[in-house]
Amino acid sequence: MTTAAVRKTEPSLLAPYQRVVVKVGSSLLVDGSKGELRAAWLEALAQDLATLTRAGKEIIVVSSGAIAMGRTVLGLPKGTLKLEESQAAAAVGQIALARAWADALGRHDITTGQILVTLGDTEERQRYLNARATIARLLEWKAVPVVNENDTVATTEIRYGDNDRLAARVATMAAADLLVLLSDVDGLYSAPPHLDPAAEFIADVPRITAEIEQMAGGAASELSRGGMQTKIEAAKIATAGGTVMVIADGRVMNPLQSIADGKRCTWFRTGSNPVSARKSWIAGALEPKGVLHVDAGAVRAMQSGKSLLPAGVTRVEGGFERGDAVVLRGPDGGEVGRGLVGYDATEAVAMIGLSSKDIPAVIGYAGRAEIVHRDDMALASG
Repeated sequence: MTTAAVRKTEPSLLAPYQRVVVKVGSSLLVDGSKGELRAAWLEALAQDLATLTRAGKEIIVVSSGAIAMGRTVLGLPKGTLKLEESQAAAAVGQIALARAWADALGRHDITTGQILVTLGDTEERQRYLNARATIARLLEWKAVPVVNENDTVATTEIRYGDNDRLAARVATMAAADLLVLLSDVDGLYSAPPHLDPAAEFIADVPRITAEIEQMAGGAASELSRGGMQTKIEAAKIATAGGTVMVIADGRVMNPLQSIADGKRCTWFRTGSNPVSARKSWIAGALEPKGVLHVDAGAVRAMQSGKSLLPAGVTRVEGGFERGDAVVLRGPDGGEVGRGLVGYDATEAVAMIGLSSKDIPAVIGYAGRAEIVHRDDMALASG
């Protein structure tokens, strides 16, 4: 398959979305009966992803499959693996998985970058900011981040246990406006369709109610750790963060094109967008751990949509750490806004009034130019 074969027209139903996270499960990537990579299917998906990138979309892939591929490479028998066996299989499989994605997308002149995450990377704000910045830079460089749970170090106590919720966390972290869960089902039904032939298909979910949650069933595949229940949990995470989510049948060839063409799938809507949802979270859901006092020039810069630089800071209060929420106060002491700070309090004090180019000499490493990035800032109204 060459890049010349990529469709030139922009997919219709995917056209409104700029940043798209695509989750791919183990049962789609690996043939359960043979234990082999489904190379033709992956190539068809890579064609879809190439179509989207050529239409100007930013793509992030959340991929399962490391353990399944590791089992194949190592020739391990079928059956349940112990934790340490799963971790060891993942160590081998992650290399094979990364190579498969790099090769498939590379044939369309798309560069990939592998990101391995654990629960702590999306729950602890310092690591959250690091992962978010890495994804943002890869997208800026026109590369496709391929994200997977780091099965080599995750344990039964801290692991997600499925990549549906991981994908939702990644989508909200990256401020994506669409999350696509490619699955071995074509969407949400009023009851598990393999148990109830009369189950009704649900095409559109304006909001997740108790009734919707009751429709979830169990896992449907030996290779898959998730089921409809985890997909509903993922939808709750995604839509709360302003991200629309769709569950679609990934077993077909060119599954993203199928969604774009209006084939059967379930859409979960949201009443906000990623930016407004994130701003609301920063403004109201986090307890501030400190205060940054800023000068009038910094206030004007922030109000015009710019980040807060150390040069605009006049005083620092509190014992905050990098990633904590802080209050931003103007020269009159009034609250200008709130944000997630890019440095801890000791470093922030040392950087007061500095030009960004002088930061490395003062703190000993090349940190970010902004002390609070505009994407991590919610300004007060009025």
